[in-house]
Amino acid sequence: MQSDIEIARQAVKRPIQEIGARLDIPPGDLLPFGHDKAKLSAEFIKSLADRGDGNLILVTAINPTPAGEGKTTTTVGLGDGLNRIGKRAAICIREASLGPCFGMKGGAAGGGKAQVVPMEDMNLHFTGDFHAITSAHNLLSALIDNHVYWGNSLGIDVRRIAWRRVVDMNDRALRQITCSLGGVANGFPREAGFDITVASEVMAILCLASDLDDLQRRLGDIIVAYRRDRSPVYCRDLNAQGAMTVLLQQAVQPNLVQTLENNPAFVHGGPFANIAHGCNSVIATRAALKLADYVVTEAGFGADLGAEKFLNIKCRQAGLSPKAVVIVATVRALKMNGGVARADLGTEDVDAVRRGCDNLGRHIENIAKFGVPSIVAINHFVTDTDAEVQAVRDYSAALGAEAVLCRHWELGSEGTEELARRVVAMIDRGGADYAPIYSSGLGLMEKIETVAKEIYRAGEVTAGDRIRDQLKQWEDAGYGELPVCMAKTQYSFTTDPNRRGAPSGHVIPVREVRLSAGAGFVVAICGEIMTMPGLPRVPAAEAIGLNPDGEVEGLF
Repeated sequence: MQSDIEIARQAVKRPIQEIGARLDIPPGDLLPFGHDKAKLSAEFIKSLADRGDGNLILVTAINPTPAGEGKTTTTVGLGDGLNRIGKRAAICIREASLGPCFGMKGGAAGGGKAQVVPMEDMNLHFTGDFHAITSAHNLLSALIDNHVYWGNSLGIDVRRIAWRRVVDMNDRALRQITCSLGGVANGFPREAGFDITVASEVMAILCLASDLDDLQRRLGDIIVAYRRDRSPVYCRDLNAQGAMTVLLQQAVQPNLVQTLENNPAFVHGGPFANIAHGCNSVIATRAALKLADYVVTEAGFGADLGAEKFLNIKCRQAGLSPKAVVIVATVRALKMNGGVARADLGTEDVDAVRRGCDNLGRHIENIAKFGVPSIVAINHFVTDTDAEVQAVRDYSAALGAEAVLCRHWELGSEGTEELARRVVAMIDRGGADYAPIYSSGLGLMEKIETVAKEIYRAGEVTAGDRIRDQLKQWEDAGYGELPVCMAKTQYSFTTDPNRRGAPSGHVIPVREVRLSAGAGFVVAICGEIMTMPGLPRVPAAEAIGLNPDGEVEGLF
């Protein structure tokens, strides 16, 4: 069996100008990076403003397990399937972070016969967007410490500097550091730390901004520190937003690439869904909706994280209204949710599938709360039996959701043709009436509790007086209208990554809250989730290298 990278290497790619032509993008409005990828010009995006929008389709999934779900693979497969049945369709996905690529999760380009290429570029440096975000973020960090060094005229309380540094790598040693050691010339020693780049507020801002001017305004609104009287110090107080925007000028332009079947794919931005809002950029999604009749996008991890944030944060801020949601599940993952050990997943166990379907059912019910119809995509594995697949179909039907078997990993668009037809039929029937599950006017703590109880089915949310007081202060300062971004393990509805299935009545502990004033949301950090992940005992990096022909091996 060929690996994903071997399949991708055999792709017959078309010049990127040909891919753009499928969406009527003039060659002069593509800024090429080689022959197979390009950025879409800001001028062309502005010219699309008066066009109507196509139909937005969100692909999400059950909670991830080591058995695999295949959300990105299904996103790519559905996009190819829609084009196969004669629809003008494009996909919008996130860029890959080097951290998980070299860690445990792997890349983010799909898999098998449903991939976006060039796979190696997408999973490594691509067009340099993440490097630009890292540089812009750390420029602000340097300007803060430099301001303090040269007299601190803004009165920054060095104990209350809220802006950490970032690097696009899993490096637990950098989570908490002491900086500015070495004497007077190096500044004032203080505690600091690093987050991974995908958790940066700059990443969130780039992905939520509507254009370059909005990007600069949002950057200026970042709160970097507080004074002794607890008044905030903004990025604009340091006059940093202009230089940061210069670094991000090209990064804010969406990237156009292609699937293995030469269909257009916009790959742009990459906030994690467990520690950020988990969606590709608003600019890319809006542009795709102007250019295609159907746009397939994804949200990170399971629907309790990615889809919730897509629907409560991205769609609310960007004025988007999805017409359909596809929930990806695999028989293998459902069996794990049903209590089967990973080593035994190849053995038929219909009862375990039924037990594990509780997790799928919870996500189906949650999506319905947003007023958007959903369909289940059963991502096929060769070990699946007819009886196991039928169990998923029957369970979904009992909840009013159709389940369609998909074989895109093996067959490409041929394997998603039925799913594509069913999704189009569902959209044609109408019935989508999207609305967030909480109003902007609800208090911040009440918003956190709403997500915890309505989506996670928690019985209680715990937060100390310090956290509750901080939320109240932000409300008094005018930030009460913001949505909340829950930072929580992706593996469970609880904060315990080992608790699978569909638990209810559990406690969600809020450990910390952070105000992302520029991005426009409040982050609630729950349980033991880390904004700087670590590498596993055996990192994927140990298997990555160049073969004798100079080709990358080991990426997945």
